[in-house]
Order: sequence, then structure tokens, then C-alpha cells
Amino acid sequence: MAAMIGSGQTIKTGLQPTLSHQRGHCRFYQTPISTLTTENWRRRRSITVASCSLHHNSENSLKSHCEKLVHEFDPEVPIEKALTPPSSWYTDASFYDFELDRVFYRGWQAVGYTEQIKEPRDFFTGRLGTVEFVVCRDEKGKVQAFHNVCRHHASILASGSGQKTCFVCPYHEFGLIAIDVAVWGPFVLLNLERKMSPDYDVGDNDLVENEWLGSTSELLKCGGVDTSLSYLFRREYTIDCNWKVFCDNYLDGGYHVPYAHKGLASGLELDSYSTTTYEKVSIQSCAGGSTERVGSKALYAFIYPNFMINRYLLSSIKLGKLFIFKPILFLFDRASCESCAHRYGPWMDTNLVVPLGPRKCQVIFDYFIEPHLKVTKGSFHMEDIILCDGVQRGLESPAYCSGRYAPTVENAMYHFHQLLHSNLCM
Repeated sequence: MAAMIGSGQTIKTGLQPTLSHQRGHCRFYQTPISTLTTENWRRRRSITVASCSLHHNSENSLKSHCEKLVHEFDPEVPIEKALTPPSSWYTDASFYDFELDRVFYRGWQAVGYTEQIKEPRDFFTGRLGTVEFVVCRDEKGKVQAFHNVCRHHASILASGSGQKTCFVCPYHEFGLIAIDVAVWGPFVLLNLERKMSPDYDVGDNDLVENEWLGSTSELLKCGGVDTSLSYLFRREYTIDCNWKVFCDNYLDGGYHVPYAHKGLASGLELDSYSTTTYEKVSIQSCAGGSTERVGSKALYAFIYPNFMINRYLLSSIKLGKLFIFKPILFLFDRASCESCAHRYGPWMDTNLVVPLGPRKCQVIFDYFIEPHLKVTKGSFHMEDIILCDGVQRGLESPAYCSGRYAPTVENAMYHFHQLLHSNLCM
């Protein structure tokens, strides 16, 4: 509502009344009208303008600082001569915020599984950086996603997971802001920057395959990454390290395995280790010794920036009972896609690394298996947590700035850093 502003005059502010209507699970209602005096309004506006100016100058300074750190890494140097990114990429608080904006608030991000929203009115919540989100399946079966915050007084509307017919603010009901959501196989993806058509079908894989997986989408399909597996359980661990430390550890081509995971190493033929990099995916493979722990072959896929899909080949293992061990490997056989059903093991696990701060991350392990099999749950090996914690402490040391790559095995890690550099320069 508008009015002439005179001395001592009261001004009414707020949105125009709107009709109550339904959008997904969320109802929209009239925005409350507030009042303030002319003098207070002018004072508030003056403070706001000054604050915005200071914030803008500070923001530009931090951006310049972060861009300088980005260019301390050269992605064009051959891996044999290349230096790893500087320690500031893993320790600097402003760089962490810069990274959230350039890496995680752009492009498709894995956030969950269709099994979590299997039935109408099912929902789950999460947080990525400063973004609180809720993913739900509406009464018509359509998957939707929203910012999980009320636009009136910023109240969080839902927590955890479960079933709801609508999300209600503790103060009132008000419309939520939608987030683009997609489904690929069993995975639920969010894109915080794109704006899809309202008629977009979240099950239209062709739209996200190229952006998220590139040319590896068919390889993953042939590798048994599909919706036929049943969701089992989740394990979550908070680690005192930058999220990239865990990813680097995952992408070192098995370099740390014989030292940190002697039990696992005994079931692998490490001389057979190989790495292939694609647009935004790297795939590492290794033959196994046909043990209960590894099987006859194992591969693992890293999907940029923070998602790992793991599967095993168990061709010579009795499948009546299966043991879950440290999630490190993903299985498919690129050369034998035509006989996928007979070659791939009955279970899959995934790792999602969620950044929590410059020196903290959460690693989420989810497990899947064919419905007819029984499972004995195992525990996550603590070796990787200890390794990552130690690396983070080393990155804080003034004695360290940048390292070197082991060129014969750390191609996937270098590929990861090159992708990061590309995003951070955008």
C-alpha cells in the first residue's frame, strides 16, 4: 500500500493481500501489514543503505582475496610437475564461503534417495551450506523441493523426515520458495540456481544426465545403479577436516590402502589398479581376490563435487548372506554391459561428503541391497577418519603450503582439483 510521506505521518508497508491457495504441500496466505512512523522509516533506510555499502565493499575485498587464492593453483601444468592446491583452500574461512557459492550453489547436487520419499506426503530435510531444504512427494506422487524456511520470520518449518500433509510455520502458514529437483536412478538431486519449467517432469533423466554425469551415465546404468535395490540403512560421521580432504583421500588411486587398510589390501590386487577420468566423473578399478570382503572385482566412481557410488562384483561369493564393510568401492564392468544382470553384485553403497565449515564435514554412508538377501551390518573403518583428521592438522601447519602428486596413481585427485579450479574461476 502506498501513501504520501509527510512529517510524523504513519506509513503502512507490506505485500498486497493474496488469495489463499495450494502449492504442493504449502499454503499461501495474506502477508501481515506492519506500521512504522516516517522518522523511523527514514532512519532505518539510512542505516540500511550505509550497511549495504559497507557490506558491498567488504564482499568485493573478500572476493578479490579468494580469487587470488584460486590462481595459486595452476591446472594446466602436467601432473608430473604440478603442485597441489595451497593449504588456504582447506583452511581459509572466506574461501569456504566462496566455494559454497561457486561449487555447491550451482549445478546438480545429490541430496538423498527416492526411497526416502517413497509414498505420497513423505518428506526429508537437509542443509547444504546455509541452504535449508525440504524434499517431499505430494499427494499426486510428484517430487518437489523447497527452501525449508518461512518468508515471514525465517522459521524452519520441518526437521528430520516423515509424513506431512503441509508444512506449517509456528507463527502462521506462508508459501515456500521452490527449488529445482530431479531424480536419476535412485538418487534425488537439487539445483539451487536453475529455474525449470513448472511442467518439468522430475523423472526426465535426459535433462540431468549430461550435466551431472556426462558420458558416464550409460556406464553407471550398466553398472547396476538403478532403483531395483532396496535401501538398507545410513551411517553418519562428523570429521574434523575440510570436505576436500576426504575427497582427496578417496581419489588417491589406492595409494593409502596398503598402509592404512591392510585388511582390505590383502583382498585386492593393487597392481591392477587403474583410473579413468571423464567430464565430471572419475572411475577407479581394481581386481579382487574373490574374498567375502571384496569379491572378484571392485571399482568406485566419484561424481563431482562430493558424491561417491560404490558397487562390488561377487561372482564367486555365496549370496545367501552378505557382509557390509568399509564403503570404498563401486562396481560395473564397462566391457560387459550387455550381461549386466549376471555380472554385478547384489549391493551398493554411497558416500556423500557435506561441507560444514572450513575445517569440518559430515560423511553420510548409505547402503542398498537386493530385496531377497539378508545382511549383517558392519562398521565403518576408523582409519580414514584418523587419516583425514591428521591431514587437516598438517594443512594448518606453517611448514606446509602445497604438495605434489603421485603421477601414476593420483590422476583422479588432480582431475578433481582441475574441476574445482574451473568452477571457482566462473
